[in-house]
Amino acid sequence: MKYFLTLLLFSFIFFSCSSDNDELIKEVSVKVNFTQNWDGTTIQKSNLSTTEYTNKLGTKLSINRLRYLISNITLTNGASKKTILTETRNDEQKAYKLVDLSKGESLIFNPSEKISEGVYNLSITFGFNNDDNKDGIHKDLNNDFDVPGMLGGGYHYMQMDGKFLNSSNVQSNFNYHAIRAVDKTDPNNLKFEDTFFTINLGTVSIKNNATIEVKMNVAGWFKNPKDWDLNTLNSMLMPNFEAQKLISTNGKTGVFSLGTVSQ
Repeated sequence: MKYFLTLLLFSFIFFSCSSDNDELIKEVSVKVNFTQNWDGTTIQKSNLSTTEYTNKLGTKLSINRLRYLISNITLTNGASKKTILTETRNDEQKAYKLVDLSKGESLIFNPSEKISEGVYNLSITFGFNNDDNKDGIHKDLNNDFDVPGMLGGGYHYMQMDGKFLNSSNVQSNFNYHAIRAVDKTDPNNLKFEDTFFTINLGTVSIKNNATIEVKMNVAGWFKNPKDWDLNTLNSMLMPNFEAQKLISTNGKTGVFSLGTVSQ
């Protein structure tokens, strides 16, 4: 009888602990929702080509197209274990997302893997790092998001196109395109400088299936620390070594931030 009671107590403790452990390692799904705004005013598909904005220098502009590349969306737990989220597309795992304001489905990154509930640090990379920015390796980006070989190949990080009212009060086009900076002084010996960057967005507490908002303040590309003058820097920016570095500098400050976490 004593043996039976001991065994019963052991079983109770074992299953109680197992139940607690199951609760502790609860796995949940996360999604990332990319939203766009102009200093807090929401920008949606319906605003393309229709809504006028004013940048810090007072230049009036509208946006016809906005596409940008985010990669290595990473959740890091308290033990410094990193999870790079991937999404299944065309039967392949992709660790990047081409966000296109004109395509609503592209605004949601829906990872394949689940994570344990807990507190994480969230970081993202704008563009591709050098390992991923290799010519031709991303089939879904090869048609119109790749970079010509004469500029070193690889891929765009952003394409923002629109119109602005220039200093002569004439409506003109602008093409604010971001790529890896290339110095073409010697066409036979191209020199590059990294312009991708990783942003630490802060801490998120995940308790249930969650949607994490990542916000892009489009106005930030035109200010802080460089007040961007579209009258002088409006097109042919891809081969402009200094302009590409300035785009990257502005992007690191005040463009991306963590929004709401819905769960």
